[in-house]
Amino acid sequence: MMKKSKRIGEQLIRSIEESRFYIIVFSKNYASSSWCLEELVKMMEHTAYPVFFDVEPSEVRHAVGEAIAKLVVKGKGKRKRMWIWIMEMMWQNALKEAAGLAGWELKNTVDGHESKFIQNIVKVISLKLHSVSLRVDPNLVGMETRVKNVISSLKMDIKDVRVIGIKGMGGGGKTTLARAVFDDISVSFDGKSFVDNVREVSKGSTTGLAKLQKQVLKDILNNQNIDVTSIYEGKYLMKEKMCDQTALIVLDDVDDTEQLEALVGELSWFKKGSRIIVTTRDQQVLVAQGVNSIHDISLLSHEEAICLFSRYAFKREIPNQRMMISLKKLYIMLLVFP
Repeated sequence: MMKKSKRIGEQLIRSIEESRFYIIVFSKNYASSSWCLEELVKMMEHTAYPVFFDVEPSEVRHAVGEAIAKLVVKGKGKRKRMWIWIMEMMWQNALKEAAGLAGWELKNTVDGHESKFIQNIVKVISLKLHSVSLRVDPNLVGMETRVKNVISSLKMDIKDVRVIGIKGMGGGGKTTLARAVFDDISVSFDGKSFVDNVREVSKGSTTGLAKLQKQVLKDILNNQNIDVTSIYEGKYLMKEKMCDQTALIVLDDVDDTEQLEALVGELSWFKKGSRIIVTTRDQQVLVAQGVNSIHDISLLSHEEAICLFSRYAFKREIPNQRMMISLKKLYIMLLVFP
């Protein structure tokens, strides 16, 4: 903990330099603190996001006077006056630059409602933070391209409710792809739910579907007290409660339209902007539901297969010529001795 009378310390400078985002919260007394102003100068070396809590940007531009007054201590001299002048120029320039950035003003956002104001800021920064680091596991060869193709079909910029399907044989990577997409875009939604093993859980039992409805409702609404005793009750609750916030739902391994009728029902249940992803081995399930698009899970290309094999066999991304000769020999052996 730094004392207020001390100048900004190395530890705080290091923390600022190691950060990825800088949110500056301006209040009426912000510029009266030389400590805050020194932090500001350092943060303005990076990309900063100003928040004007109870002050106008125009007020921030000309608010260095109090902090400068605190620098005036006993003793005179050219060196002291020069130092004060330099600090004043640095602080004033930093304030002007920060006040000129596009930021958030409490008075002009969500009618001054503080909690909603903070939620907006958190959502914007979360999206920016998310965009700087792709969440696809780098060890999943070829997954990034497949994820981008699925996200493209979701048309995230369109404010409607969309349902897409991912179809393929068992063990083909449907769940892995759906999970990668889910992890990559979930931050854009108010609520999210990844429902595993729909076929297995609902097999031969109506209580299984009610259990899955309960899971979706709890996840999306973030309410652990919700109870569902029947499929009918689950449909009613979903219709009544799911329309208030955007939802991302993945239904993994669906094999019957009854499951979709219970868990998706009608698109009118969901708020515009919601997205639903269904994985299945049976294309007819998707056709009967009338999904917006269907993705066939594709096997690895020749180049991707070589890359995957090389990564695990030779601990490198692309095999060299010697490795390629070994691979060709292995391939011939497999053909001769199946």
